[in-house]
Amino acid sequence: MTDIDLTTTNEDGFDTRSAIGDFTVAVDPMNETGPNPNELLVADYASCFLPAVRLGARKNGIDDLGKMEIAAEADLDDHDNLEAIRFTLYVEAALDDPDELATIGEQHCHIHTTLRDGLHADVTVVDDAY
Repeated sequence: MTDIDLTTTNEDGFDTRSAIGDFTVAVDPMNETGPNPNELLVADYASCFLPAVRLGARKNGIDDLGKMEIAAEADLDDHDNLEAIRFTLYVEAALDDPDELATIGEQHCHIHTTLRDGLHADVTVVDDAY
């Protein structure tokens, strides 16, 4: 059973369009028609981490965090591969143990769990397709 099904298309050049359900996402490694893949990955990570923090905090009895925001930074190596990602999490609420939220986010964020060695796409190539 497949849980995620999408189509990514490249007509020419380097930019792509991904059809995900009713949504379309533009990605361009040249940053001309959309964010580049590394930027999108960091944004996906932050977009997963914030609700994971809120969900996990509620499970731990911390119900009102108020507004939250992540300022994300990332470093690339000489080949433009992601080398490091840093989040600064801003939370409106005053907390007894602010560092607890980082641990909660790491435990509940699916992207955090996914970013590990060995997870790569299993690729099948079909030629003469069009």
